[in-house]
Amino acid sequence: MSPTYEPEFVQIFTTGGTIDKVYYDAKDDYTVGEPQIGKLLQEARVNFPYAVEVLLKKDSLEMASADRQMVRRAVEAASARRVLITHGTDTMVETARELEGIPEKTIVLVGAMQPARFLGSDAEFNIGFAAAAVQLLPPGVYIAMNGQVFESGRVRKNRAKLRFEAV
Repeated sequence: MSPTYEPEFVQIFTTGGTIDKVYYDAKDDYTVGEPQIGKLLQEARVNFPYAVEVLLKKDSLEMASADRQMVRRAVEAASARRVLITHGTDTMVETARELEGIPEKTIVLVGAMQPARFLGSDAEFNIGFAAAAVQLLPPGVYIAMNGQVFESGRVRKNRAKLRFEAV
């Protein structure tokens, strides 16, 4: 008889970013809207226990050091050993670095290059990929984007190619 896998509880924190943006007109005016991850996980019929908590609704370029420290405190205070964070891609690497050194937790940051509300967005795939990654990876801080997992401190965003890559 094969062992039964019991999924662990995953705490999901949202901080805003492109994944949750709502655009209003051709001039690219936008606001960071309600988090989309809960809706996407529900539509995907995921079958692991999780909770979503909104920490921020900001474009990551607007995040300050105090915001990153607040995210760290929330992760440290969470009872879950597995934490998934939706985040804007522009400063995701900086927040990942801020989270380094938190013991015994698997922390995965994820975002999207296009809003989840857009047809053809990479958000659905990235969230599904990150949800699997946070359940399978050993403790540490990671970025899961576009089919790859990167260790914190060994990744950068290549703005010209609109992707993350190892350094």
